[in-house]
Amino acid sequence: MPQFFTNKRLIVLLGSIIVLVALIGFSLRDRENLSWPEQFVKDIVGLGQAVVSKPANGFAGFFDEVKDLRNTYEENKELKARIEKTAQLESDVARLQKDNQELRKVLDKKKSLADYEPVQATVIARNPDRWFDVITIDQGEATGIEPDMAVITAEGLIGKVKSTSKFTSTVQLLSAHDSRNRVSAVIQGKNNVYGVIEGYDKEKKTLLMTKIPYDSKVKKGMLVTTSGKGGVFPKGLIIGKIKKMVPDEFGLTQTALIEPAASFNDLEHVMVAKRSMTTVRAEKEERKQVLIEEGNL
Repeated sequence: MPQFFTNKRLIVLLGSIIVLVALIGFSLRDRENLSWPEQFVKDIVGLGQAVVSKPANGFAGFFDEVKDLRNTYEENKELKARIEKTAQLESDVARLQKDNQELRKVLDKKKSLADYEPVQATVIARNPDRWFDVITIDQGEATGIEPDMAVITAEGLIGKVKSTSKFTSTVQLLSAHDSRNRVSAVIQGKNNVYGVIEGYDKEKKTLLMTKIPYDSKVKKGMLVTTSGKGGVFPKGLIIGKIKKMVPDEFGLTQTALIEPAASFNDLEHVMVAKRSMTTVRAEKEERKQVLIEEGNL
């Protein structure tokens, strides 16, 4: 009995091998249609591949998207850095262009200042509470700066030196609210008209020139400069232009509203008018002659 089962197993094994070889040979033949076992196996394998491949592809796609997102983040970060650098460069270029223009104007102005020695200075401090009153510059006693010296920009007069230290000076602006802040001025025309700058209208942003005779023929746009008769400011410094004439309440004199030639708001590069001894002596002689003509000397 055992021998029979052993032979039976051998016969089944040999039969299976023969069937397998026959199937292999049958499948290798060129034909248009597959047999149903092949179709069944192929469908099962295809279904398994579809079930496995979709999650695998989705998982791989997720990591690809994460990688792309990371690359996009890095590129965005680099672009932002470049934009910030570009913005800083544009700011630096604009600032340097502004400084260059101002310094060119200062140099041109220095060539035309024959009556006094201009000392170039830079504004180093400004109190927000007294923005239109005083500024601090980086020149002082060490460079010969003294109180009451005129301070100008390339556009015109802005004020005078109020006090000095060894290396810095405080400048009082024409726009300062101070009754003692006066400038002897002249309106240039066919007949010069003299007056005094004493005050600043912050709302209208105009200087006030008082003590103008009521019959003076003054028109809008006429140039106003320092007269040199006050003993502080040199003659011929540009102050501004006439904007409007206002008669006083008694009609005896007029007040001129003057649009300043220089801005009191944006100040960075200035010059101090350091008068030479020749100019000082000439001004003294001129004032002496005026006093003689007026009969006061």
